[in-house]
Formats: sequence, C-alpha cells, structure tokens
Amino acid sequence: MHVCVLGQGYVGLPLAVRAAEVGHTVTGYEPDRARCAALATGSSYVEDIGDDRLQAVLGSDAYYACSGPQDLKGFDVAVITVPTPLTDRAPDLSCVRDAGRVLAEWIEPGATVVLESTTHPGTTRDVLVPLLEEGSGLVAGRDFHVGFSPERIDPGNADWRLENTPKIVAGLTEGCLGRVKEFYDTVTDVTVPASGLEEAELAKVFENTYRHVNIALVNELSRMAHTLGVDVWHTLELAATKPFGFTKFLPGPGVGGHCLPIDPVYLSHHVKARHGQTFRLIELAQDINESQPDYVVRRLQDALSRRFRRSVHGARVLALGAAYKPGTSDARQSPAVEVTDRLRAMGADVTVVDPYLPVADGGCRDIPFGDGTDTVGDFDAVVLLTPHGEFDLARLAAEAAYVLDTRGVMAAAPHIERL
Repeated sequence: MHVCVLGQGYVGLPLAVRAAEVGHTVTGYEPDRARCAALATGSSYVEDIGDDRLQAVLGSDAYYACSGPQDLKGFDVAVITVPTPLTDRAPDLSCVRDAGRVLAEWIEPGATVVLESTTHPGTTRDVLVPLLEEGSGLVAGRDFHVGFSPERIDPGNADWRLENTPKIVAGLTEGCLGRVKEFYDTVTDVTVPASGLEEAELAKVFENTYRHVNIALVNELSRMAHTLGVDVWHTLELAATKPFGFTKFLPGPGVGGHCLPIDPVYLSHHVKARHGQTFRLIELAQDINESQPDYVVRRLQDALSRRFRRSVHGARVLALGAAYKPGTSDARQSPAVEVTDRLRAMGADVTVVDPYLPVADGGCRDIPFGDGTDTVGDFDAVVLLTPHGEFDLARLAAEAAYVLDTRGVMAAAPHIERL
C-alpha cells in the first residue's frame, strides 16, 4: 500500500519506518523543512530509529520524506501523528485540524485515514470527519474509511516497541474498522479491536491518567515521609513485595513528556466544557505533579542553608539530566528543565549536563560532568534529575559535596539525600 504518515516525530517516524520495512511504500510528511532535510539524508533525530534503519528504507526507495502536500496524492492509508499540545492550559487541536485539511484534498474513494494523536473522546467523529468530508466532497464510512488507533510509543524503551506493543484499533463503521485493522496487522504483532471510536479515544487518555494519578500519589507520599523522617523509597520497596493489589510507582521531580502532563487535561477539560462536571482526581493530580519541581527546589534550598549556611543565590549547582526520562533526548514538558529554570531565576549558577542533548537544545553539554575544567567537587550541590546510564554515580558519590537524588537511584549517605 501507499502509506502516508503525517508528522515525523517520536510517534510518526517509527511508524513510517516500520511500515516501509514490512513492504509498504511510505511517504513521511513533515512540514518542518529542517527535519525533512535531515530525514532525506538518512539522519534520524529520534533515538528509537537509528540512522542505519532510516538509511536502509531510504536506499530501498520504500520511504520518502517530504514537506509538500502534493506528495500525499494517491495514498491508500494516511495516518495522522501530529502533536496535540495545551495552549493557555486548554487542548489545542490546531495541528489535527491542519492535517485534516491537508489530507482532505487528496482523499480518493476507498482510502483510509487514521488518527493516532492523543485527544479527548469525540475528536475523530466530531472534528476530523467533518473536515475530511468538507475538503474531499466524499462521505466518510461510505466513500472512504476513517479510524482511530492511539499511539503507545514509549521513547527509549527497548523492550516494548511499536511492533510488539498491542495496538488498539477503532473505526467509524464496521467496514472502517476492518480496513484499519488490516493495515495495523501488517506492522504490529497484536491488534485489539475497539467497539467504537470514543471507547478507543477514552482508553488512551485513561492509560495516561492512571499513571498521572498514581505518580501524584507517591509524589505527595514522598513529601509526607520526608516530614515524618521516614524513608519513602524503602517503604515503597516493602509495599511492592505484595504479590497482588499493588503496582509500584516511584516519586520524582515531576512528570514530563507529551503524555502525562497533557493528556489527562484533555479528558478533564472536555468533561467540564461539555458537561460542566469536574474530574477531581485529575485536577488534584495535576496540582501535585506541577508543584513537584518547586518542591525539589525547596529541598535543595533547605539543604544549602542547613549544611553550608548559604543561599541558592550565587551557589554553583550541577544539574544532571534535562530529558524527562533516562535514555532519551525527549525534553518535552520535562520537570528537569523546570527545576533548572527555577534555580536560575533564584540566582543560582547552574551547569546542566545531559549526554543526549546538544548545547543548542537547552544549553546541555555532551560530557559526563562539567566541561573538562570543572570537577564534581567544584560545585556546591548536585541535583540528579534524570538518571541516564552514562552518569558515573560512584564517582558522583565519592566527589560531590552534596547530592539531592530526585530518583532514588543512589544509596543514602550523610552527603546524599533522596527525595
């Protein structure tokens, strides 16, 4: 099939490359011309897709990156994988609408359009379908097929990849569902049919809401445990020995990436806007997780005052990690960035180190610690925000004057505090 994937980011590029590898002819539509140019030369900016995989599908002419809508002509399947951010703390579906308008011009009878972007229930039916019908002059469910299949990409996860993660598929009609499933059966090992579009849309935002709420729970627990003088990390290890009825979540500096800080808001905002009801757990979890970077800063501030009788202002702080999770360069909505921004606003001299991010992206340095002239001991404090495997934790423990470990990966010591 001729497959078009709109958006070549953390979701779209892995799907496009996988589809090309299994035999489809794939057009990767990326409006960002710099990204498009990088893809055309075989340079991947997504860790999950190495340059070798990208170059292989380019070399076989199975994949082509473009930024011009005319290259979408004649598609059999088009998949929308564009961002769905928040603007002024409200859902922003402008990218989905733009993609729908671009696609509508090129829809031919029998074609299939699938939305993968995470959104609130009703988006595919109420937002995307009217745009496709208006722009094409065709009728969805009769002349062409429409579906929803939520992305489940976890950047940097080598165990659960696109092909072996079960894929939920849904269609506007039974015929649409059949065509959507037919396509995803070629690129994933397991497809899971949903009874309707809205059920599939709700399943996706609930998956992320489940994690969001549980992370908020352990983040608040860590604050209370610190107040009580109790080791929260050991407490969670003890609780995790229960073989039923408990799932282990860990505290941290906050939540990041596209999913957790954003997707639950789509659900709560939609429920309030449409029905005037409040999804109280989501809003409470949002309050707790959004305040976690401030809590990290306060803990560091207290430690500097208590241990060294100095303020954050003028203190030299080494911040380890800027990405929102280990093993990836994904810094979208990263709480690590929020922590460093707050410290700088308070007058701290902060050096950020992240081996996955270049200097151009947030001023991070592609080195283990410092720039070759500084040593760990030259800093007043170290805050470990993202525990990349490249960080030498033994050296950190031996040389640092003080470490605030926000991820609980270091053994507690007189000069090492865990969140």
